[in-house]
Formats: sequence, structure tokens, C-alpha cells
Amino acid sequence: MLRVRKVTIDRPGGYDRLKIVDGKDPAPGPGEVAIDVEAAGVNFADCVIRMGFYESQKKLLGWPVTPGFEVAGRLSGGAPGAEVLAVTRFGGYASRVVVPEPQVFPLPPRLGIREAAGFPVIFLTAYYALCELAHPKPGATILVHSAAGGVGGAAVQIARILGARVVGVVGSSHKVPAVKADVVIDKSKEDLWAAARRAAPLGYDVILDANGAETLKESYRHLAPTGRLVAYGFHSMLRTREDGKVRWLPLLRSYLKTPRFHPIRMVNENRSLLCFNLSYLFAKQEILREAMGTLLGWLAEGKLQPPPVTAYPVAEVARAHRDLESGRTVGKLVLTFP
Repeated sequence: MLRVRKVTIDRPGGYDRLKIVDGKDPAPGPGEVAIDVEAAGVNFADCVIRMGFYESQKKLLGWPVTPGFEVAGRLSGGAPGAEVLAVTRFGGYASRVVVPEPQVFPLPPRLGIREAAGFPVIFLTAYYALCELAHPKPGATILVHSAAGGVGGAAVQIARILGARVVGVVGSSHKVPAVKADVVIDKSKEDLWAAARRAAPLGYDVILDANGAETLKESYRHLAPTGRLVAYGFHSMLRTREDGKVRWLPLLRSYLKTPRFHPIRMVNENRSLLCFNLSYLFAKQEILREAMGTLLGWLAEGKLQPPPVTAYPVAEVARAHRDLESGRTVGKLVLTFP
């Protein structure tokens, strides 16, 4: 029997909890396909799983767990050798995975394997935030936090396809050239909210925010009437030590600083808060297929560009997590399997 190399986490903790082990070869059941994985996307959600704070993983799987939401490689059954990308609900950090057929897509001609492995999650997240929840009209003004990151960069591109004027925020100067927004705010050099007001004196129609307590309150305050704040993460809350373990005191402070939104006040201010977690949407296969169809169509037309990719051998998965959590990376990180 073939053995599968995979990353497992047996309990929450630091980088030392990321163990590479050999497991049994998974067998596809009815409506499933097996994929020999060549690359797997790395997302901040994977780091949150390692820290022990990803609620859907704890509810659906428990421990031990193999993280990973996206892969690219070759089919090993049905049409052997065909190159594909796929969306997984956990389990992607493995040399072979079994995935339901509706979550598998032919490799787009414009993408290499590594680019394909880093494409689905960030673009699906940005698409759901903008096209399923926020619904900006052409001419809307949109603020995107972390605009040089994976989801942020995808959101900037999709917002521009939708005809919006986009203001992107980055945390350091070396990230500015990577952002294709109409206005880029480098908060390492200027006051974020003063610059945001200059860019949109009447407020923002949509703000995308995955930071958490660091920016949520002010993001809401800078919405225009009928504006929508879309929250899909709390990255600034989860600071880690050198060993990757959570810094509990800053986490507690951030939790206590997280704003509480009162519905009566929101009604009077005519603003909205929308939230989601992509891992809970796998039962909505029609949304997944429609979204990926639209995204791959935009990619084929040249309207979307994949982000720059930094690849790590799977043996260096801890370094990939450390680099992603540092906040210094641009674009997307992927793991590669020999």
C-alpha cells in the first residue's frame, strides 16, 4: 500500500506541533477523486488551526488534524495525469488527498502548479466578501486592509473588475509596489485614518477588514451611510512568540478591545456589519461552483492576475508559518511536495 506524507498537528501549540508523518493512502469513495499533490496553499487560517482557535476545525474534526484548504497536482484515478486544482476542507498539507468531484477544477492554462495551489482560497474569500455579501455598485469606494496580502490583493483586483474605486492599506513600504489600487496608504509612514479620510471624505461604501480589534472600530466609523463593513478574520489578535506559541496577554487585551456593535445604533447610523468563515460554506456547492466559474473566467480573460508565490518544501512548513505570521510577506505562500 502506498504511504502518504502529510503534516499533522496533534494538539494546539507552536511550530513544533507541525509534524511530518506517513499515513495510509486515502481511497476515493463515490463522487470523489484522488489527487497526487504537488503544491498546497498556505493560509493564515492554517496558523489559526495550529494555535487552536479555528472553531470549525474543532467542531468538525478535532485532533489530530492536517491543515490545508487548497491543492494542485495530478489526478491519480479516472483520468490519470490530468492537472487540476482543488478546494479542500482541511487535509491539504498532504502528498495525496481525496476530494469531492465538485471541488476539483482543471488547471487553468494561465497558471502553473504553484500558482494554482495558491489561487482558490484567497480569490474565493475575496469574491464571497464582495460579490455575495457587499454587492458594491459601479463607482463605489472600497477600502481594503492588508492589500498586499493574498486575500487583500485578490479583493483589490475583484473590486476594480466590479467598477469600484479602491483604496488599499499596507503596513510597510516594501509592499506598496505590489498593490494595484487607485490609492495606496502606507501606514508605516502616515496616519492610517487621516489618509483614509483624505482619500474618501464622504466615507466608504465597503471596507474589508481581517485585522480584528486593531482596526474594526475605526473601519466601522469610516463607513458612508449605507456602507458595509465585511469582517472575515482577526489577524492582529493572534500575535505569536518566536516559537509560534500564542502571546496570551496581548490576545486578552485585543479581545477586550474588540468593538461590540449594537443593532439599534447600527440602524440609526444606517451602516452594516457582515461576517463569514469560508470553511462553513462547503455545503453550498452551488456557490462554490458559481464563484470558481466566474473567477476562472476572469482569469482566462486576463482580468485577474495570480499573486506572486513563494514556495517552501513541505519539510519547511514551520518556516512558512513563521514567515506568514511575521506580516512581512507579499502575495501567497505554498508548500511543495517532492
